[in-house]
Amino acid sequence: MRLLPRSLFGRLVLVLIAGLIVAQIVATLLSLQERDQALVVFSNQQWAQRDADAVRLMESLPDSERGQVAGILTSPRLTVALTSAADETPGAMPPDASAAEFQAQLRRQLPGHVVRGYMLHVPVPRQERTAFELGYRTRSVTQVRLNDGRWVRFDYLRPLRLAGWPYPLLVDILVLLVAVILLSLIAVRWMTRPLSALSAAAHALGRDLRRPPVPETGPTEVRNAARAFNDMQTRLVRYVEDRTRLLTAISHDLKTPITRMRLRAELLEDETLKGKLVRDLQDMENMTNATLDFLRGLEVNETSQPIDLMALLESVQSDAVETGQPVSLQGNVSHFFAGRPQALRRCLENLIGNAVRYGKQAAISVEDSGATINIRVRDAGKGIPEAQLEKVFEPYYRLEEARSQAGGGTGLGLGIARNIATLHGGTLTLRNHPEGGLEAVLSLPRGKEGEG
Repeated sequence: MRLLPRSLFGRLVLVLIAGLIVAQIVATLLSLQERDQALVVFSNQQWAQRDADAVRLMESLPDSERGQVAGILTSPRLTVALTSAADETPGAMPPDASAAEFQAQLRRQLPGHVVRGYMLHVPVPRQERTAFELGYRTRSVTQVRLNDGRWVRFDYLRPLRLAGWPYPLLVDILVLLVAVILLSLIAVRWMTRPLSALSAAAHALGRDLRRPPVPETGPTEVRNAARAFNDMQTRLVRYVEDRTRLLTAISHDLKTPITRMRLRAELLEDETLKGKLVRDLQDMENMTNATLDFLRGLEVNETSQPIDLMALLESVQSDAVETGQPVSLQGNVSHFFAGRPQALRRCLENLIGNAVRYGKQAAISVEDSGATINIRVRDAGKGIPEAQLEKVFEPYYRLEEARSQAGGGTGLGLGIARNIATLHGGTLTLRNHPEGGLEAVLSLPRGKEGEG
């Protein structure tokens, strides 16, 4: 399982979104921490001022009325009581930072008074706990000695949180995050679209050198890359055209001397010598024509059109059988295939011709999976070494057995067949069949031919 996306767009989006989410989480946590600290300071100031006012009020009243004031100040979270001495409660703990800050503020409010404090943990029954409580609350106890020696005790039950979640702030952050992510997606897609077009053009160039140029749009770097790609394509087309024109001229010029040599060969009285010369001249003409066909590659001017591929296979098989070649066909193609009929016919004829020439027969089987059509051409020969399964596609490469046979070909047929397969976005491979013989597998994907 790949965790990282493979495309540039996916990786940029992943980095941007991950960075934005982490940044928003950190910013939110820092904001909440600062808010809690501000609330603690503000709350301590309020409670210190209130307790200081309560102490001053009690000191101004007679002892008989102080209890009434303590009762009035008592609430569910605050208990105010008068004691004759500072109490020592078992299990008391030193005040934490917040309680210490509160007591420091209270001392500043009540100069000259003795202020003491400690903290207690109060167990909370399970049925009364909220979702955020861990089984206890904290009590902060502060004791202040009055001017007559008595003590007033402020027992404050601290809430778990000073404030709830700031839902409006969280909604604002979420809306901002979504907006930034959407804008990032649009920006990244806008920046990477020219690169996607350049990548598609590079793939299509292998099938069609004369495809339209890549639009030179996008950032400066992408425009420069597209311009360089278009220049490369122009140079390749010019190079292929120059080479083809050169060999076409050579072929044309060779026809005249070959024709003269044939005429002179006919004047020979030695039939054996005449036959050898005619065969050599025929081989020269075949090699010249095959070389031109390979360099022209394919009939690139042929337009793509819907093809009844099964009818084409049956036609090729019928022509082969009429010439005495043992060729069988099985399977079916269910739908039309968009391709170049003359080029495909030539590809199939090359494969069948090789199978019959070197393997005595050709058994054609067709499989149509909907997305891909697989055409297998198997012969009855002894196969070829595994190390040479790819070499036979190289121009003019022939096995020793083929060299020793008369009419063994020029070594260009398989190369031409593979070029035609590539033109249609497909592949052509060879393998030694487990049951014997050599099998050529032509795979033609639907919807891939003619891109660009």
